[in-house]
Amino acid sequence: MDFGAICVLCVGDVMLDRYVYGEMERISPEAPVPVLRLTRTREMAGGVGNVASNILSLGGRAVLVGLIGRDAAGARLRQILVGQGRVLDALVESEARPTICKTRYIAAHQQVVRADEESRLALQPAEALALKAAIDSHIGQAQVLLLSDYGKGVCAPALVAHAIAQARRRRIPVFVDPKSNDFSRYRGADCITPNARELSAAAGLPVEDALQVEAAARAVMAHAEAGAILATRSDKGMILVERDGPALSVPARAREVFDVSGAGDTVIAAMALARGAGQTLAQAMRIANAAAGVVVGKLGTATADIAEVMQELLLLDQQFGEHAAETALSTLSHAKAQVARWKAQGLRVGFTNGCFDIIHPGHVALLGTARAECDRLIVALNADASVSRLKGPTRPVNRLAARAQVMAAIRHVDGVVSFDEDTPLALIQALSPDVLVKGGDYTLETTVGADFVQANGGRVVLTGLVPEQSTTATLERIRAGYPRYTARSP
Repeated sequence: MDFGAICVLCVGDVMLDRYVYGEMERISPEAPVPVLRLTRTREMAGGVGNVASNILSLGGRAVLVGLIGRDAAGARLRQILVGQGRVLDALVESEARPTICKTRYIAAHQQVVRADEESRLALQPAEALALKAAIDSHIGQAQVLLLSDYGKGVCAPALVAHAIAQARRRRIPVFVDPKSNDFSRYRGADCITPNARELSAAAGLPVEDALQVEAAARAVMAHAEAGAILATRSDKGMILVERDGPALSVPARAREVFDVSGAGDTVIAAMALARGAGQTLAQAMRIANAAAGVVVGKLGTATADIAEVMQELLLLDQQFGEHAAETALSTLSHAKAQVARWKAQGLRVGFTNGCFDIIHPGHVALLGTARAECDRLIVALNADASVSRLKGPTRPVNRLAARAQVMAAIRHVDGVVSFDEDTPLALIQALSPDVLVKGGDYTLETTVGADFVQANGGRVVLTGLVPEQSTTATLERIRAGYPRYTARSP
């Protein structure tokens, strides 16, 4: 997935998220409250600003439209946006309100208290005019319009109607993360993304099971004249209900959840980018589900990068058995990013390669030995044409997608790539593994890439062979009509 060409116009309530960390050592003598000894402060763009951050992390570009005050928090927020690089600051300064600032005090990895600075003033006429002008000025460069309503004033009905009308004129999709219980204010949106609680409140209906979620979604979808509702259900995954189609769902992967802060921002960012890149809503939901799974495993308002999302998709498919053939193979760019992350964590990366046409105990022994020599193992498969050149026109028996799916399911394997050439030398040079592993029928001199790996400080490991275990021998026994070994079977 490459979202580099996708620009999303993000409109909504922007804020400064401030995290103040400290150590809780005693109770105050003045009142029964803890005393925090402050150690550090972290600041980032929040609200629709966090949506934009997620878009950047996933590889896209963003234009950010919202309201800030003429104050230090607003200046700091603009500083943060400059540092992010691929976000265009189209914020509107207001004299009528301060910049929204949420300060969270954290000790022992949990929030102790949150302090909010904000105005509850309704959107003023001058503010609305300036926001509409910003939308009109920048919507021409966007492939998607995204409205992030935090209920702080920017997403007033008239402004929302104006933004959606502009998007309709340009035939670009509109995604809405709602706050109001009246979804009719988002009339004409392509997809609205409430969580289960928000959907229940908007429909006035229970959402305890999938059938109830679908009924509630169809009720509010008709009221809002929306194209689809994507309902997020925390550990139950997501359900997509399209106006003219059946309800579709994806499960969430069982994992330790550290923080759900900002997960909704990640979902809508991923949905918007995937749809802008030409994916269907169903395909976009799978990507968004994986992205949300990444961020809930992190503490605080967090983002997911595309390599993490691809890995999560693979883990989801391995757990639930869906779309495995589509995601078992990593692209070279994804594999390089994954290897770089592993090395940054101090892990040793191993590499082995082969046709792996019909998996047998010899293959499993090789993979087990290879994994024991490293912390993470990448397996490179010959593409189908490469196998045919090496093994003859009747091979491979199993096509690349099937071989990759089986290989990815083996517990010793952490990543699967493929190569079209007769040798994996280009892959080895691109990934630069710490350990190169080949079977015992090779020597150091005949192992492709051995010189490169050793020159870069790595090791080459040659494993033993399991007697009478080969794909060729297996096929010969099949052709002979009996699976008998020449040696006595155990």
